[in-house]
Amino acid sequence: MKALSSWGRLSASPHQVVPIIDPASAPRLVLVAASGAAPTGIPFGMGRSYGDACLNREGTVWATSGLDHAISFDRQAGRLVCEAGVLLRDIQRLAVPTGWMLPVTPGTQMATVGGAIANDVHGKNHHVMGSIGEHVVRLTLLRTDGQIIECGPDLEPEWFAATLGGIGLTGIVLEAELQLRKVPGSWLETETIPYRNIGEFFALATESEADWEYTVSWIDCLAGSGGRGLFMRGNHCETGLRPEPVGRSLTMPLVPPISLVNGLSLRPFNEAYFYLNKRKTGRTLTHYKPFFYPLDNLQHWNRMYGPRGFYQYQSVVPFEVGADATAQMLAEIGRSGQGSFLAVLKTFGSQLSKGMLSFPQPGVTLALDFPNKGASTLALFDRLDAIVREAKGRIYLGKDARMPRDLFEAGYPRLPEFLKYHDPGMSSEMSRRLMGI
Repeated sequence: MKALSSWGRLSASPHQVVPIIDPASAPRLVLVAASGAAPTGIPFGMGRSYGDACLNREGTVWATSGLDHAISFDRQAGRLVCEAGVLLRDIQRLAVPTGWMLPVTPGTQMATVGGAIANDVHGKNHHVMGSIGEHVVRLTLLRTDGQIIECGPDLEPEWFAATLGGIGLTGIVLEAELQLRKVPGSWLETETIPYRNIGEFFALATESEADWEYTVSWIDCLAGSGGRGLFMRGNHCETGLRPEPVGRSLTMPLVPPISLVNGLSLRPFNEAYFYLNKRKTGRTLTHYKPFFYPLDNLQHWNRMYGPRGFYQYQSVVPFEVGADATAQMLAEIGRSGQGSFLAVLKTFGSQLSKGMLSFPQPGVTLALDFPNKGASTLALFDRLDAIVREAKGRIYLGKDARMPRDLFEAGYPRLPEFLKYHDPGMSSEMSRRLMGI
């Protein structure tokens, strides 16, 4: 047994880790594990899910990071076939110099392709490109009974829809074929605009969608319902032979005895961050790495929250109630004095995801990190849940570690359909908590 944690570091529990290093041997390894003392399991890539979707305490995890080979890359068409353990970082390294790029990428490039599919990840350009599932052409799924299923939008589409966003519960993704998007280079024209309240945020978001592919904002979670912040937008641009900036990677070397994000540090940091960046507003050229992955240069940044770890709470609520619901959530967070400088507010487009359990829906999404303070943090989440429930929104499974079952069932109406495709040999702490499987 090996102790494993997810990115939130809320627990470190023992797991039976079964490495999968090539697709050919995977069926045998899965069948052996299924007949052992820990018969149910869940795929585990880089462990970048924040909560318990990738954990299976006292059970099996199939470690897929060894499935890290690119199989083929058509540089004319931008078609990439790769194993599920390939990192998004490595796809960008391969593709960008040839004029291609991932069409959708989350806030870290240290996730695997399999993990991106299992969570149907979204990025800063949902209103243009949708979620990653829009760009998956085909995938190979291994069931724990040894069955291999090839599926895609036009091949066994029900299996594809269940697996996309299905948090690993339909089987192990072994390979995937992705359609990349053409780009003029590795740089973007970006603009940062300060805003003073939620109304200004929505005006900027609406104004930007027609002309800007990427839109996102940092918001001061302690500013109350007013919600001041910094709106950032960007487009790919041609810059000629411009060298990549040389950045120094830093590492959080240890876990401090207490969270460095606390009542003493948070408010001064947010004040300083807002006013320092307010002075840098305007248009500039930005390399894709710091724009897409601002935290990847600080390795193990999750350690800063101390030995108790942290939660991320990410919700989406429909546009028609988005301003009111967001203001209510920010007011609750401001009154609590909890939260983090890692607070993101952005909008999703009208495109509906193919996945039965995919998170994005038309509306506005708010994501914040919270140091784990035990009962007081969980009580705050209960109050936020009530706002999301009333707004008919949902919580992101890839970030969740404590959502109540009734909120999950209300937010994901395709759950009964999804359960038909559940692999009986797949189980996680999240699936037992939310689905009883």
